[in-house]
Amino acid sequence: MAVSFPNCFQLPKISSKRHPFNYNTGLSCRASPVYACLKNSDPDLCTGAKVDPLLESVKWDDKGLAVAIAQNVDTGAVLMQGFVNREALLTTISSRKATFYSRSRSALWTKGETSNNFINVFNIFLDCDRDSIIYLGKPDGPTCHTGSETCYYTSVSNFLNKPEVDENKLALTTLYSLESTIYQRKEELSESPNGKPSWTKRLLLDDKLLCSKIREEADELCRTLEENEDKSRSASEMADVLYHAMVLLARREVKIEDVLQVLRVRFEQSGIEEKISRKQ
Repeated sequence: MAVSFPNCFQLPKISSKRHPFNYNTGLSCRASPVYACLKNSDPDLCTGAKVDPLLESVKWDDKGLAVAIAQNVDTGAVLMQGFVNREALLTTISSRKATFYSRSRSALWTKGETSNNFINVFNIFLDCDRDSIIYLGKPDGPTCHTGSETCYYTSVSNFLNKPEVDENKLALTTLYSLESTIYQRKEELSESPNGKPSWTKRLLLDDKLLCSKIREEADELCRTLEENEDKSRSASEMADVLYHAMVLLARREVKIEDVLQVLRVRFEQSGIEEKISRKQ
């Protein structure tokens, strides 16, 4: 069930034909978006007849609560989990700040109200059973009260092998695990520059070699199309392009999250708007 309001924020569908960097956005049939009202919209649009059906559709538990998960809109990282009631969800929709219900204090609380590390909500999703909610947003800083980027940094497998909790062992997906490894190699260069360097370290030390490898791998990727090679070859060559490009990003102190944010901003714009923004 999609719920939208006049003057409300949403990620628009954009045709890729208008500009090579615009993308069609789609929603899974397993999830439903709730669009957050703009701050300057009529507050009556965020209450009453338009929102009541949405609130009624949520399967609140016997205490009037549902699970809410905050997720980074760019990285996909799961930031934290809390609980919401009707008022907390309504507050999030109207304020675009992730708001929860504290069971211990029996009160609403907005993430960041003390630390200023707010989670700015771009979209809200209900699951197929309507009993859990995702706040898709951008955090202003560390989410966890410990100062960690997310509240999920305890690996079960690591914990079973060594009970000491490593607060820097975040739950990383494949792309971010690769980025983390590249940055580790970069740190090792400054700590112990002697010894035979790994391939990643060699690339970090030699800009000419790095750029030549990116051009080489990009050419090999294009050849998989031109020569109609097997799909697995395209995947393999694209992996090479990604790896070498990410080494360049690390060399330039640019995070992959920064790249994904640029992409998100671009596909929120029309082709004309995106071209104008480049000229400004």
